[in-house]
Amino acid sequence: MTTNPTPSQTVGPFYGYALPFPGGGEVAPVGHPDTITLHGYVYDGEGRPVPDALVESWQPDPGGSRAGRPGSLRGDPVTGRPAGRDGVAFTGFGRVATDADGHWAIRTLPPGAVSYISLVVFARGLLHHLHTRAYLTDTPGDPLLDSLPAARRPTLIAHPEPHRGYRFDVRLQGDGETVFLEF
Repeated sequence: MTTNPTPSQTVGPFYGYALPFPGGGEVAPVGHPDTITLHGYVYDGEGRPVPDALVESWQPDPGGSRAGRPGSLRGDPVTGRPAGRDGVAFTGFGRVATDADGHWAIRTLPPGAVSYISLVVFARGLLHHLHTRAYLTDTPGDPLLDSLPAARRPTLIAHPEPHRGYRFDVRLQGDGETVFLEF
């Protein structure tokens, strides 16, 4: 008798209920004059927005340190629930859910020592989360960018916008699929 393998199971979207926390996209200290906004949309293989994805950002501080600081996941001493950021510490870490239109946004500071912000995407239908980078400038001499075919390179470049904004859309598959990294 021959049996077929059991199909894989996908993760989520239950993570959307437990992992986002208040102020998860507010990485920069409140009112910091150098704050930038990195934002975009997550699209599926057919170009439709993904309304229940989760986007994490990881980056060094403006001085290039990756040491990080406490401040992101403070707990409310009364309820024990996450209370969000302290509004002062720069932690280098952000986590936001996409909205009903598939949009996400993180307010942060420009990274030091590198020209990119690392992103991790969690979405329905994925067995594993996806790693990518949002380059704030097209950086000649960057080993990753230089290793890519010319047609794929633009999928890692965030587009500058007015008011210190950068747009970076994530396409999970299909035409213009974002370059994802293996770890």
